[in-house]
Amino acid sequence: MNNNRSATIHRQTKETDIQITLELDGRGEHHVQTGIGFLDHMLAAFAAHGLYNLQVQATGDLHIDNHHTIEDTAIVLGQALDQALGERRGINRMGHAYVPMDEALAFVAVDISGRPYTVFRAEWRTAQIGEFPTDLVEHFFETLAVHGRLTLHARAEYGRNDHHQAEALFKALARALRMAVDLDGRRIGIPSTKGIL
Repeated sequence: MNNNRSATIHRQTKETDIQITLELDGRGEHHVQTGIGFLDHMLAAFAAHGLYNLQVQATGDLHIDNHHTIEDTAIVLGQALDQALGERRGINRMGHAYVPMDEALAFVAVDISGRPYTVFRAEWRTAQIGEFPTDLVEHFFETLAVHGRLTLHARAEYGRNDHHQAEALFKALARALRMAVDLDGRRIGIPSTKGIL
């Protein structure tokens, strides 16, 4: 069992070199450097609104495009989340959040079930936000769910501005996960009738 609910994961491939340290019971302290400005912004928002301490150092083949760095960062973040949760004893397990950002509204629900699954709905008006392709927002969420071993439903309810929609989604993810990973003082064991997650 991981009593301090933290993890450091390092993953190196021929395309990327990424190290992430995640502390679930933090204060939202973060240092994020991926070489992709909007990804840094989203991960900082994720840490701040989930109250996770998060350190991200990523280098990748940005001379090709941003896909590998964004995808592999989601892989490592998911793995860090999974490891930090340990056996998942005492957690709430499920969480949800609505987050507005100006004209945009996003909703995310998660179940730290051990069963990776994603349903994602968003309509984008632009091909990218800064240097972050908008189609990779969904891919980031899917990849995080697979490697974090959780069920994730996310939708941008509406919005005119893609930056606002994406940021609302990441903030809703942060708050939904915070609710799910927080410890329930009344629960002793694993929150499942199966006895395992």
